[in-house]
Amino acid sequence: MHTRGRVDQRRSLRSVGVQFFVNGAVGASYIPRLPEIRTEIGADLATVGRILALSTLGGVVGSALVGPVTTRLGSKRTLLIGAAVVVVVLPSISLVSEPWHLLVVLGVIHAFDVWADVAMNMQGSWLSARRSVPVMNRLHGMWSLGTVVGGLVAVLMVGASVPLAAHLTGAAAVLGATLVYVGAGLLPTDPPPQAPGRETRGARAGVVVLFVILGAAAILPESINSDWAAFRMTDDLGSAEELAGLAYVAFTVGMLTGRFGGDALAARFGPRVLLQGATGTAIVGTATATLLSSSLSVFAGLVVAGLGVSVMFPQLYDRAAKSPSPGAGLGALTAGIRLSLLAFPALVGALAAGDAFTVGESIAVVVVPASLLVLVLTQGVDRRWA
Repeated sequence: MHTRGRVDQRRSLRSVGVQFFVNGAVGASYIPRLPEIRTEIGADLATVGRILALSTLGGVVGSALVGPVTTRLGSKRTLLIGAAVVVVVLPSISLVSEPWHLLVVLGVIHAFDVWADVAMNMQGSWLSARRSVPVMNRLHGMWSLGTVVGGLVAVLMVGASVPLAAHLTGAAAVLGATLVYVGAGLLPTDPPPQAPGRETRGARAGVVVLFVILGAAAILPESINSDWAAFRMTDDLGSAEELAGLAYVAFTVGMLTGRFGGDALAARFGPRVLLQGATGTAIVGTATATLLSSSLSVFAGLVVAGLGVSVMFPQLYDRAAKSPSPGAGLGALTAGIRLSLLAFPALVGALAAGDAFTVGESIAVVVVPASLLVLVLTQGVDRRWA
């Protein structure tokens, strides 16, 4: 019976890993084609920034609902419902003709992506805790692998002049088919919740505030570098769309490499040194990619930035779980992410659309200070809970 339990857990872990891959591939299917989509809807950079920002309101709604939904339905059904809706809606991006059309579609995708994201991290965390060597970095590595594969496919589709509708419909069919495998192996029931801790109301509020700020700051090096990499190439350097799409891929390759190596580095150097070194690496890479004016420096800088960014969220999830109020910490981290994405993509778009800043400089103005904030705040977190 014990052997069967271990086999079932390995099967569940494979299912969760595949879902992380699918989750990463969905966004990567359309992000490299945003310049093309911008042309189709007749939007400038400022409008694109507002769309990317306002669409995360869907994620805020999804975040507000996901707690009650997982409590009522369980993580397995929540994951499958969220992932299925996202995959079904994905091809409709190719049908948009007005900025508000794109806003609505992306809002729906963000709302249900939260359901899949929270549920797959819950299942991954439970499975990781049952193993002698944690696997959360590698699970997030599967997400990065999905972004690399999805991004490369998108670049190839652009180069081959494959219409966006055919590309996204095919991607949705493939990704949707994998959900059959995922659903068959997920943990069927959730473990019972732990007894609440004895922390004071003030300590709980402190956890919430700290992790809201950390989530808001930590998402920017990841989201801004990935979403705006292609525009850095087209609008600053005059690159063709095929080459511009590879800038996004360069960042995700760095993310992929760092996440699959993150667990080994954490075991060797400790989580505190890993996170601080990674954050510094993200700052150096971002500065190189955004402030030096050559295609080579952009690609090299994005790879380095991806290496640094790669372990930030897996490590922050771990720290939130070790806080005096784990549930509040994890919820606050997710809330901070969504709130940050409401404002900062629009800020980057507004700065880039003006005359004072290039796209690269606009990225740096937002990402570098946010990374420094993560570096400072995590030192205090590590002294208390790591």
